[in-house]
Amino acid sequence: MSEPRFSWPTRIYWEDTDAGGVVYHARYVAFMERARTEWMRALGYGQESMRSGGGQVFVVRAMTLDFLKPAKLDDVLTITVELAQCRRASLLMEQAVLRGDEVLVTAQVRLAAVGAVDFRPQAIDDTLYATLKPLQTKLA
Repeated sequence: MSEPRFSWPTRIYWEDTDAGGVVYHARYVAFMERARTEWMRALGYGQESMRSGGGQVFVVRAMTLDFLKPAKLDDVLTITVELAQCRRASLLMEQAVLRGDEVLVTAQVRLAAVGAVDFRPQAIDDTLYATLKPLQTKLA
């Protein structure tokens, strides 16, 4: 079984910052998206193979972010991903952006499983569900 918390490293570049050298708030959303994508890839489920093979993708249904402290140019960050809840057609992810042990941003992200062609809600593929359900860290 995989570890319950996945970590993905990144560094802050000029393109990530505003004129003051502080990370622009929307960049955290992109960092979290990449970390979730890499988590799925580490589980053996790349987005392209899911889309073309099974015809299913995950879309963000809701997101709540709490900005605690700013990241700055050249900081090395760790983005974490934890599957808090796995339902039949959705996932609740808990994510954090850390600089060392210091928590900068936290987020809860609700993902919905949808068809890759019609974007209609659907149940998570049975094989994928069987992979994800044991990784759930909170009781439903």
